[in-house]
Amino acid sequence: MTAIAGLWRFDGRPDAAEGCERMLGALRIYGPDASDSWSDGDIALGRSLKRLLPEDAYDRQPLVGESGAVLVADARVDNRDELARALGIDARRLQALSDADVMLHAYERWGVDAFDRIYGVFGCAVWEPRRRRLVLAKDSVGMRPLYYHRGAGFFAFATMPKGLHALPEIPYAADEEKVSELLLLTPDWGTQTFFQAIEKVEAGTYVVIEPDKLEVTRHWRPGRATLKLKSPDEYAEGLRAHLDQAVAACVRGERDVAAHLSSGYDSSSVAATAARLLAERGGRVHAFTSVPREGYVDTSRKPRLVDEGPLAAATAAMYPNMEHVLIRTNGRSPLRNLDRNFFLYERPGLNLCNMVWGDAINDAARDRGLSVLLTGGMGNITLSYTGAELLPELIRAGRLIRWLREASGLHRTQAVRWVSVLARSLGPWSPAWFWKLARRINDASEHDLYAYSMIRPSRVQELDLEARAKARHQDLAYRPWKDGYHVRMHALRRGDRGCVQKGILAGWGIDTRDPTADRRLVEFCLATPTDQFMRDGTPRALSRRALADRLPAAVLDAPLKGYQAADWHEGMTAARDEIAAEVERLAACAPASAALATERMQQLMRDWPQSGWNNHEVAEPYRLALLRGLSAGHFLRRTTGSNA
Repeated sequence: MTAIAGLWRFDGRPDAAEGCERMLGALRIYGPDASDSWSDGDIALGRSLKRLLPEDAYDRQPLVGESGAVLVADARVDNRDELARALGIDARRLQALSDADVMLHAYERWGVDAFDRIYGVFGCAVWEPRRRRLVLAKDSVGMRPLYYHRGAGFFAFATMPKGLHALPEIPYAADEEKVSELLLLTPDWGTQTFFQAIEKVEAGTYVVIEPDKLEVTRHWRPGRATLKLKSPDEYAEGLRAHLDQAVAACVRGERDVAAHLSSGYDSSSVAATAARLLAERGGRVHAFTSVPREGYVDTSRKPRLVDEGPLAAATAAMYPNMEHVLIRTNGRSPLRNLDRNFFLYERPGLNLCNMVWGDAINDAARDRGLSVLLTGGMGNITLSYTGAELLPELIRAGRLIRWLREASGLHRTQAVRWVSVLARSLGPWSPAWFWKLARRINDASEHDLYAYSMIRPSRVQELDLEARAKARHQDLAYRPWKDGYHVRMHALRRGDRGCVQKGILAGWGIDTRDPTADRRLVEFCLATPTDQFMRDGTPRALSRRALADRLPAAVLDAPLKGYQAADWHEGMTAARDEIAAEVERLAACAPASAALATERMQQLMRDWPQSGWNNHEVAEPYRLALLRGLSAGHFLRRTTGSNA
């Protein structure tokens, strides 16, 4: 993993090298092992390296190619061998090339078309001296962060905003509109970031910069081509092969790794596959499962699995080289790391409850000396996609007999009520008011905006946030989607993931890798027909078939969904005074009080519940609205320098 930075003075000032060094200095926490730069008067590029891959021993960035092109890259290239063959690089020579070297060779051969041919994760910059232009690019899913600023007479880029803020010309201020969008859970589309005057390179795009223009082009556009195989077993074999390939890329050069291990399909299959692959080289998987404190009893009215430990243990028991570790946070405050995470991630967190146990797992992995942590964060839209959109797809196609078969199977095998089956099938076309009314009649959570969000109502009208949400295909009525391809593409573009991964690297020295976000796996799953994911009314039918060789039946057949951080309220209650003090600071901070309903936050503190914490009428205002409000408000308070 590497942090990169660069500065181009359009006005010809020869101090680009000094500015680039200041930026690299600010980024050194992300790349402490080596720092180097290249400059040519009015332009300078540099990188700070964290050695994680075997080939990082050969990293000599910035790299200068035969054409004179200069490249800096934060990259893990997963199809090195394939690219080398296409480029005429023999296997012996490839062994001594870093991933950045491979990228430069690809760029000199194919130009910007190279970005679509590179599989893996990357954020990179290329200076083309002959054309006097700079090119920035990011991988298809956006697992590496890359930010930029275009100012009066100069252009600068950096892996994280703090690199840009090292330049005195770039203002340090929050983008208050962006924070308000976060409170509404608006998809993070476009180049806007949480800081004023700082933009980001979007996933799957490249940006061409010249002194008089800036153009953004999408290099990754997965089509809707449908994969046609002979049988369900062939689809299952294809899914297994792509999962094996994705995990192998993520454990490249590693002997022992850490992994999240829940009771679900995604992290379990990643950890299991890693154990199978690492066993061949004598390696081990340290699998971490977040569980409530000992003796915790869930009083929620909704049946769910609050202790994922036993099912996770069943997976671990299948692999002699997998060590299972239970992680209990035992009342740790959700505000404990707010200041630290503000510095590391440079964005407000969405779920402070999950960050509590996530930080605890990072602590445990670091203490064991592990530098790679595997997750399954994108599995819901790839590996274990349910296929729920099959029902409206069949309705739209007029395939009513097949719809009846699937609907009957869902009712019979999954005990889904007919009213719910009909809602899933017809809901995408229902009016928003009707959908909300139907949910209210059925005593379901309404997804009311002001139940889960602490945004000030006047702010919604002032910024016309509902129109912004609609423009990004966010349905504030939360009706079902009508198409499996679009719901997954929407989820892929929903957030910018790279800054959190980079923050974990700086804070714990751990590279977080998600095989379920592997581009080849993503493309395979997008091309697989929806009726392979749901068959005879059984959701996740494809993953159930594919994973039967590596997960226990107890996990594959588990009737209840895991509920993470079930004891979240205990840490929150223990920190009640701390939370109350932060609420008062936010009320006194003008940007925070303009965005947040601070009066409601104060009322929630006065009406602190004594029970029912995991029922939605309590969890929505406290776990969702209050904690997200605290996170967003803290970000606004810190960026304004307010300590009120």
